[in-house]
Amino acid sequence: MKGLALVGRFSGFVALMRPVNGLIAFLSIFLGAAVTGTVQPLWRVLLAAFSGTLIGAGGNAVNDAYDVEIDRVNKPERPIPSGRVSRAEAFGFAFTLIAVGMLVAVPIGWAAVAVAASASALLILYSARLKRTVLWGNLTVSIVSALAFVYGGLAVRRVKEALIPAGFAFLFHLGREVVKDVEDVRGDRVGSARTLPVVHGVRAAQTVVTAVFSVLIVATWLPYLVGVYDLVYFLIVLFGVDTVLVYAVWAFWRSVEPSHLARLSNLLKADMLVGLVAIYLGR
Repeated sequence: MKGLALVGRFSGFVALMRPVNGLIAFLSIFLGAAVTGTVQPLWRVLLAAFSGTLIGAGGNAVNDAYDVEIDRVNKPERPIPSGRVSRAEAFGFAFTLIAVGMLVAVPIGWAAVAVAASASALLILYSARLKRTVLWGNLTVSIVSALAFVYGGLAVRRVKEALIPAGFAFLFHLGREVVKDVEDVRGDRVGSARTLPVVHGVRAAQTVVTAVFSVLIVATWLPYLVGVYDLVYFLIVLFGVDTVLVYAVWAFWRSVEPSHLARLSNLLKADMLVGLVAIYLGR
């Protein structure tokens, strides 16, 4: 029994970090460097990717620690409401991850430390206050996600070349975050969170997601049309990313049942990886 309890606690700490999100963060930072035309010096890129992954994992754990009451309604299987990890342990684990992530950034340079510190502050502020506001929390997550690409570009001292994927990441995450707000609306009402669907209704959220993903679809064509990325990029984006976005908009209007939106959110998360592959192969 003690062994099972230890396994449960270990799995709880792993779940706090949200490994799939961590993989996306690592790849985003690495590709933020790769799309500039180089990953050299490689040690700087790997440190940046590792640093960003740790900070992102810490931000996820902070989010769980602040969202206990909401998760009791929306996601009772999460580590804290399920009893595998205490709230205090989650906070301690989160701040340890963030501190180590910032320390890892030091050899890259002070500009990297400044970006890491800014991202960390935004993630904590998001969980503590902004998540429960209309759109400000969504915008904060989107900015931090975009910073992952800037962080990668910074590691190879080519920030300008990383701005296009950063812009895509901002729009992609903004739309997905609003979808997640609708998924979580029942628990958010219990937790007095004033998110877009809680304050203005589901129809307003559907309209915002449609507008954001429409802008994103058009934006994905521009790098090909102006010759920044090649035909391989365009074909992967057209059939592997934009088609999914069109489906996501249709599916979002068709049903807002939480189980349906959870599947849609996971599909969008997977589609981010397809977008990263498109950028890498078509640069």
